[in-house]
Amino acid sequence: MHLIEIQDLSFAYPQLAALQDISLHMDTGEALCLVGPNGCGKTTLLDHLIGAHSMQKGRIFFEGKDFRKLRTKELAKRIGYVPQSRRNTFPYRVLDFVLMGRTPYTGVFASPDENDRQIALDALEEIGILAFQDRIFTQLSGGERQLVILARALAQKTPLLLMDEPTAHLDFAHELMVLETIVKMIKTQNLSVMMATHFPNHAFYLQSNGVPTRVVMMKQGKILQIGQPDEVLTVPNIEKVFGVNSRILSIQNGQSGGMKTIVPVKTANQSERMIICDKIG
Repeated sequence: MHLIEIQDLSFAYPQLAALQDISLHMDTGEALCLVGPNGCGKTTLLDHLIGAHSMQKGRIFFEGKDFRKLRTKELAKRIGYVPQSRRNTFPYRVLDFVLMGRTPYTGVFASPDENDRQIALDALEEIGILAFQDRIFTQLSGGERQLVILARALAQKTPLLLMDEPTAHLDFAHELMVLETIVKMIKTQNLSVMMATHFPNHAFYLQSNGVPTRVVMMKQGKILQIGQPDEVLTVPNIEKVFGVNSRILSIQNGQSGGMKTIVPVKTANQSERMIICDKIG
């Protein structure tokens, strides 16, 4: 039985078919990277898994249970959500912000107890930002805020984390810090992570650091291919999906086998794109 199974999921906005016959599954302890350009349906797919959209067609199962039969509180105990880095929020103390991850267990109007507080502190320590506990969330940098959001999701104690562009708008160092934290969380907490990303190199990074990783390559609401990063992240596929000529290089990173990375060379012109699409099908 899979942790998550999606069967023939389709969804349309008034003037846009956002998802078309999406079928996929994921298991415990793996990372599933949703890769594709803006508007390909990645966020809409994640929104279905947090109950933000009603299913128009298809079915979703969590550990064999129909999503439509799970109440909001039950869903919050199974699935955590890490949105893109946010700026507009109340000036919460960091520890109080992380304690919000305990809401599914305490109730909206109940106060967290000492056990909840310890879980929140443990989450901050696991992420490596225990020293942030008394700082003000709105006064942190974008990268620091994203680490706090990860700690809140960890405090929620769910087997699955959904991440929507978790490194968007971050500088080079904080992007790497977030990726390192994701690897640590998967390995130490036996979490499963479904991550929407514009950057296919994220999948190679996770794979090279020992995380079981698969890629779902999407375009215009459809899945083009699902498989291991080496199988899906190819030069023809990168050109077909992103319209970019690229090269795939292998570099040494201290891990056995090294790490692959995609290097963009130039954008493809329209005629080149048509040729590539014809060759791939």
